[in-house]
Amino acid sequence: MRLSGKVERALERAEGGDFAPGEAHGGDLALARAAFPAAPEPWLDLSTGVSPYSYPFRAPPPESWSRLPAGAELAALEGAAAASWRLAPESRVVAAPGTQAIISWLPHLFPARRVGVLGFTYFEHARVWAASGAAVSIVDDVGQLEDKDVAVIVNPNNPDGRIVAPDRLRALADTLQRRGKLLVVDEAFADFLPPGVRPPRALVLRSFGKAYGLPGLRLGFAIAPADMALKLRAALGCWPVSGAAIAIGVEALCDSAWLAATREKLAADAASLDAILAAAGFTALGGTPLFRLAAAPDAPRRFQALAEAGIWVRRFEARPDWLRFAIPNSEADRARLRAALDAPNKKPRLFSDPGSEKSSSLKCF
Repeated sequence: MRLSGKVERALERAEGGDFAPGEAHGGDLALARAAFPAAPEPWLDLSTGVSPYSYPFRAPPPESWSRLPAGAELAALEGAAAASWRLAPESRVVAAPGTQAIISWLPHLFPARRVGVLGFTYFEHARVWAASGAAVSIVDDVGQLEDKDVAVIVNPNNPDGRIVAPDRLRALADTLQRRGKLLVVDEAFADFLPPGVRPPRALVLRSFGKAYGLPGLRLGFAIAPADMALKLRAALGCWPVSGAAIAIGVEALCDSAWLAATREKLAADAASLDAILAAAGFTALGGTPLFRLAAAPDAPRRFQALAEAGIWVRRFEARPDWLRFAIPNSEADRARLRAALDAPNKKPRLFSDPGSEKSSSLKCF
């Protein structure tokens, strides 16, 4: 089943001009409201991979707003991150205004002709490398990355949660290093998983906002060898993150008890979501503690029915039978999702647009 042409055009208009049609990120409820203006408010946003539990930070000190952050404060933030992730002494941490800023810088700092991305995955890595003029290949196996100038692995993967084992990452990193090439490992969803073993010559990306439920803070990190870290620091400039982000980041990264408690709550919440999806006839395909991927032959119909009920999830042009769900953390939200999925099994009302044959073009990751 295809969405009607009117809905399709509303989705495309709502995406704006920053990305090509089909490359919207999650969390954009303006897009949802434009495409489904009759949906009830408030929307239940299950389109992101952000934790539903926001870290309960103290208010940053007033001077964090009224003066530029000092170098020692930035070093304290990066040190807190290194301690939280139990990094080896030779690893360097570089703070940035979100990992997206680092992803955008990579083609300029480490130019490449041939880039391989282990797919099916989040589109942003392929997009920025292709924009730089690199030939980008989406490959199905880690071995197909060995001859690339830059290899990119999202680990755990978005959207299916696939994990590449540490020994395979290390072997690939060693192979690329011998050729003077680079492995990039995106660990945006790794905070609630057991720690892995990082390869010695890789550039690793870590999110902050996803695990701590604070994406609007715009804080992310790279873990890299010293020479790569120096390049990143120079590119990001003297004050890469705000004083408020530093204060909140240090407090949260030092609070291992909160992270452990949140991990337990998310495990229970995710199990509840799994049960809801199974009861509604979905087949589980994978996920992480922050999202679940599921399949149904009528996924486009399910997507529209959910949206008409004010529930926003992820759909995929290349995999039309897939939907991705963030983790609802309250019984009220789970009941709302259950009710929308348990609605009578009939074709939902389509926004009429006779004659339209335009297919779905929203590739959400």
